Amino acid sequence: MKKLVSYTLNAQLSKRYDDFMKSMEQPFITQEKIGLGLVKTSAQTQFGKDHHFEGIKSLQDFKKQVPVREYPALKSYIDQVLAGEESILWPGHIRWFAKSSGTTNDKSKFIPISEESISDNHYKAGRELIATIVHNTPKTNIYFGNGLFLGGSHEVNKFNNKSIVGDLSAILTQNLPLWARLWQQPKIKTSFIADWEIKIEQVANEVMHKNITHLTGVPTWTLILMNHLLERSGKNNMLDIWPNLELYVHGGVHFSPYLQSFKQLIPRDDMNYVETYNASEGFFGFQDQRDSNDLLLLINHGIYYEFIPTNQLDRENPRCIGLDEVELNKNYALVISTNAGLWRYLIGDTLRFTSLSPFRFRFSGRTRNFINAFGEELILENAEKAITSTCEQYQAQISDYTAAPIYLSNISKGAHEWLIEFTKLPEDLEKFSYLLDSHLKQLNSDYEAKRFKDMALNKPQIHALEKGTFYRWMKKRGKLGGQNKVPRLFNDRTYVDDIKEFVGIE
Repeated sequence: MKKLVSYTLNAQLSKRYDDFMKSMEQPFITQEKIGLGLVKTSAQTQFGKDHHFEGIKSLQDFKKQVPVREYPALKSYIDQVLAGEESILWPGHIRWFAKSSGTTNDKSKFIPISEESISDNHYKAGRELIATIVHNTPKTNIYFGNGLFLGGSHEVNKFNNKSIVGDLSAILTQNLPLWARLWQQPKIKTSFIADWEIKIEQVANEVMHKNITHLTGVPTWTLILMNHLLERSGKNNMLDIWPNLELYVHGGVHFSPYLQSFKQLIPRDDMNYVETYNASEGFFGFQDQRDSNDLLLLINHGIYYEFIPTNQLDRENPRCIGLDEVELNKNYALVISTNAGLWRYLIGDTLRFTSLSPFRFRFSGRTRNFINAFGEELILENAEKAITSTCEQYQAQISDYTAAPIYLSNISKGAHEWLIEFTKLPEDLEKFSYLLDSHLKQLNSDYEAKRFKDMALNKPQIHALEKGTFYRWMKKRGKLGGQNKVPRLFNDRTYVDDIKEFVGIE
């Protein structure tokens, strides 16, 4: 049965890829249709009435009548949806809410997930991702085995028992069509176990002897599962357990710091690593070329995009532009309007375009996931590149890290403090710090200026943490598994001081 479906799927996916690429040919017309279509569909919602959607005839009208918002400004509407009220942000009843762990604060965000966003955004993008993978690797055998999807859990909404809240991954798993579950591992019941440590043990029991050909999940938790499987089995690497493993689809964090760890665990030269940008708020892009890490922007998937240059974010009325005005290699904060009722929503992510035909980009960070205590404007992309290059030169490997500023005082200059958990320690941590500093200077001229002769910033301070520290800290915070992530950079010392206290660093 599975083989027959696999052959049929490959034929269908080939046609789907051609149709998908054709849909990318008129990006501006497509985006205008989507933007105005969202407005028309939602004219009779509470939000539509409050913002006079019926009178909107153009995207310029839309921008004049609807201000750019972050979550707190949209929360009163979302609270009504959570309480079970219908047609508030999007027509009809919203049954699903993605509970976003966030990386900028500890408060949960409840992102509405409509039936349309599941089918016309997440699943549609997922099918086109698969079609692209098959196009790029026509001899793939991923569908002649099983796929392991390591996701989160969900629960009944405490505000309204007719809806469900939880990780986006759990919501998507719950709504998978029956035919798609032919390849799915672990069992649905196991997928929804909330206790991460119980889940990891049960997943290991179920998949140890399966023919796993492809993996999907956040790198941190995938590594933990693979190491657990190797400890239990006594095998040397994952190919001894799953000899046909050929594909890993990942997202949620920059992958480059983890790549060497994956290569060590999966020693296969042609292993296919594919990055996605699939957030609670929408599926925005995926890596469509094997020889490039750029992500293809998905323009025909129920989302209207706008962009704010990051150097204007602090202004009272920042300039917000459409896809037709973006430029190469400039950092933009992403603003979205979606088929789940997020209207001109400042999602908190930043990206920069690497191609304008078609539109390809790279995720560059978070609007609050940076360090700029001294005017150095260190963004996540700089940090990821620098630490990856440093690890490569020193043949070191890391599992996680976070960094924050050390503020100026009467007796000392400022600096950046890094807490790094190594899976393979560098021989000399002082030299590692020197090289990391050197790479940061090469990547960021503002950082280099502040480091000139130690005038404003001293060299980075690095603490090497014991193996498993971040895991234990995340467990203490109730943030194990799913889409939870260690915050990489933060402009204050909230996380760094908490971790130092947790492990007893003075």
